[in-house]
Amino acid sequence: MAGGEELHFSGALAAVERGYTVLVFDGPGQPGPRHREGLVFRPDWENVITPVVDFAETLPEVDNGRIALLGSSMGGILAPRSAAFEHRLAALIAVDGVYDLGQISVRNIPGDRKAAEQFLRAQSAPELDASFEQIMANDATARWAINHGMYVMGVDTPRAFSASYLDYTLDNGIAEQIQCPTLVCDAAEDEFFKGQPEQLYDHLTCPKTFMVFTAEEGAGAHCHPGAMRLSLARIYDWLDDTFATTA
Repeated sequence: MAGGEELHFSGALAAVERGYTVLVFDGPGQPGPRHREGLVFRPDWENVITPVVDFAETLPEVDNGRIALLGSSMGGILAPRSAAFEHRLAALIAVDGVYDLGQISVRNIPGDRKAAEQFLRAQSAPELDASFEQIMANDATARWAINHGMYVMGVDTPRAFSASYLDYTLDNGIAEQIQCPTLVCDAAEDEFFKGQPEQLYDHLTCPKTFMVFTAEEGAGAHCHPGAMRLSLARIYDWLDDTFATTA
């Protein structure tokens, strides 16, 4: 999930240009809280967002009936998780939508989902541990990603990091509890969460919109870094229209 500084260029400034009041923050596991307070990621992100909404409602420039939540990257699952339980939100934007991080953890483990989860959470799984070590030895990007993941999740082993993803899901009726109008974005060439935006969209029962960004637009990569002005223009057009309709 993007940190506060990153969001200046990937959503915050563009929203200010539209006339929105913008509140950007780092939650547990993100750079500020992880480094300064030692707070690690947690799946129950509604317990992060509810105090943020409480604070936002004290600001005189905030319209309490028109508070929208935008989550980027891992925020594509954390923001929807929040909206499932924090119903003061008037709109939700997932850039890009994510339904179940656990799918990433189990996709290369033989057997069904239940067996793979048991393997990941087992007290001892030396063969799987050895596989992680081999991946980290041979792939510098994977080595960084796993080491960083262990740090932000507050766990000590690559397998424990992979197991931690199992708790980040909108399955079992969570997505269906979202009530506010929701925009689910998708990148046509997403290298991380291919297919998950559609999963999230299909499970929503609230007013919903699915928005695909393509390589031809320069916006086909995860979170559309090649065409931020284009993608944010379309996203905030949707928000303008949503608030105009619900006013």
